[in-house]
Amino acid sequence: MLALNEVSLKVMGGEIVSIIGSNGAGKTTLLKTICGLIHPDSGIIRFLGKEIQNLPPHSIVKLGITMVPEGRQIFGKLTVKENLLVGAFLYKSKEYREEALDYVYRLFPRLKERESQLAESLSGGEQQMLAIARALMSKPKLLCLDEPSQGLAPHLVERIFEFIKEVRGKITVLLVEQNVYRALKSCERAYVLENGRITLSGRSEELLLDERVKTAYLGM
Repeated sequence: MLALNEVSLKVMGGEIVSIIGSNGAGKTTLLKTICGLIHPDSGIIRFLGKEIQNLPPHSIVKLGITMVPEGRQIFGKLTVKENLLVGAFLYKSKEYREEALDYVYRLFPRLKERESQLAESLSGGEQQMLAIARALMSKPKLLCLDEPSQGLAPHLVERIFEFIKEVRGKITVLLVEQNVYRALKSCERAYVLENGRITLSGRSEELLLDERVKTAYLGM
């Protein structure tokens, strides 16, 4: 069975687009393929008019795509600031790095307060903020978020979705999220992925009212 089969989707500049589906549907595989961590056997991925399906991950980052992986995957033995600087590894300019740090510290002031702490000492919510901030250090044009609210307390989930709303129109976001209601309330459009195929797509407000989505994902 193919992990992804004939998947076709489009994300426009400044949009927030969600990919929803059950576990094992292929959502994470889709993000990894876009980011160059997996190369497809066939098909084309275009970003800003350029074909990227055969490029290595670092080249895709340089073009403007970054990913916040499921499970955060921060470097626990590095400080908060060191983790953030890893996100800007392609850029050697000290001025660029300082500007990027200022940008993410404005978005997540708590990280500034803890910049000298080891990342492993942060709470789960702070670690998720760090993972997102690290991805933002390259100033991406497209930010891929893989299950950003997973394992977080409700008030921290609220903060993550506040961030998504804050960057609306400034950064293009492709969101994979287990909380389907939250995901649909945060995005303009969404795609439903089932068994590696897109089975449904549309405006978020339409999908919230769709009986198939309500039954399968919203418990209604």
